Amino acid sequence: MKRLVSAALGLTAAASLLVAGCSSGSPAASASAGVPSGPTTLTLAGWTLSTTPEFKALADGFHAAHPNVTVQLKEYDATNYDTQMIADLAAHSAPDIYVLKNLKNFYTYQSGGQLVDVSDVAKSLGSGVGGLSDYQVGGKAYAIPYRQDSWVLFYNKALFDKAGIAYPDGSWTWDKYVSISEQLTAALKDRGSKAVGDYQHIWQSTVQGFALAQTPGAKLTSGDFSYLKPYYDRALALQNAGAQPTFGTVSTNKLTYQAQFGKQQAAMMLMGTWYIATLLKQQRTGDADTFQWGMAPAPQFDASTTGTSATPVTFGDPTGLGINPAISSDKVSAAKAFLEYAAGVQGAKSLAAIGITPADTAAVASDFFSLKGMPSDSLSKFAFSTHDTKPENPVSKYTTGLQDLLNDLHTAVMSGGKGIDGAISDAQSRAKSQVLNQ
Repeated sequence: MKRLVSAALGLTAAASLLVAGCSSGSPAASASAGVPSGPTTLTLAGWTLSTTPEFKALADGFHAAHPNVTVQLKEYDATNYDTQMIADLAAHSAPDIYVLKNLKNFYTYQSGGQLVDVSDVAKSLGSGVGGLSDYQVGGKAYAIPYRQDSWVLFYNKALFDKAGIAYPDGSWTWDKYVSISEQLTAALKDRGSKAVGDYQHIWQSTVQGFALAQTPGAKLTSGDFSYLKPYYDRALALQNAGAQPTFGTVSTNKLTYQAQFGKQQAAMMLMGTWYIATLLKQQRTGDADTFQWGMAPAPQFDASTTGTSATPVTFGDPTGLGINPAISSDKVSAAKAFLEYAAGVQGAKSLAAIGITPADTAAVASDFFSLKGMPSDSLSKFAFSTHDTKPENPVSKYTTGLQDLLNDLHTAVMSGGKGIDGAISDAQSRAKSQVLNQ
């Protein structure tokens, strides 16, 4: 999921953290111990602060609840965040609290001893907080999720109306999705529109995330990637039918998913729920057209998880907060209180107020759908709050290496450089020789 820009960190980075960092058994205070009574200043990592308001929202909200604690933001480059953070942790110049943008590099930080045990915070949180188990190793929690985005289907109601095609109803499998996209493309063309049925961005997530989450028995670390084939067959069929821009067109013309959906170039788009905040803002500012839109569950592997009486399967890594073990014990206590706030109901509400999907979506569903510009239909509400969200990057020492070579597969297949069967065979051979034998 490239909202969370990944860096190639690998096992050598983990080793360097073990040498330079502190033990994960470093200071730990109970979350119930609360914040220090005297003035305390915490530092929090963030990126693109001018356009990413979630960090300030959490810092300000926590300060309002605990006036003696000031949270100062330290800005990092979004593209090179993990590389810079690893360097700062090794140099003992990292902030007190830092963000784990996705699960891909969690193993690097945890195995490198760069995260405080926050099991007490995890135990204090309600069961509605999604992604808690993803940050557990050996029965202990080393980070706390404050966001849990899930991939859903965004659709343009106006373009469906123009094409004379019924809106998504939550019952779609992937074959139905392909059929509807092709029907939309043909109907819109007949009515003089240049819009196509769907837009698929160039990230590997758009194909591989669903394939891994939905295919029975699929396991990233098995080294068997045959589960990818039907998903690529469908993506290529849509591309060849002209129902979505080709991978080459997207790459060469540097198309953005925000403009393709927001400017009504595509009737449907699979994307993470983080896009809600962007779409709402762009429709307010005029960077996106004004039109009625909705959300539906992502298409499913088979009919067993379709319909509003079932729980649709999708994917999405949590975004978590971890504590730098190099800080003093009194700051650890305050930092744990911050994590508890960020993942709790009050933190969730502060994020929902700016259109950000918190880890506890059920607690803020009504807040979210009261935002101006949000759809009001029942299926949109269902898609937002009901799903079995599997991690895109299951935690493992092999995850980074495997995802990197699968990104190569994605580029080769979608660009037409290699057939899916040959690409899978090559990826499996590379996984065995370059990653899984380490």
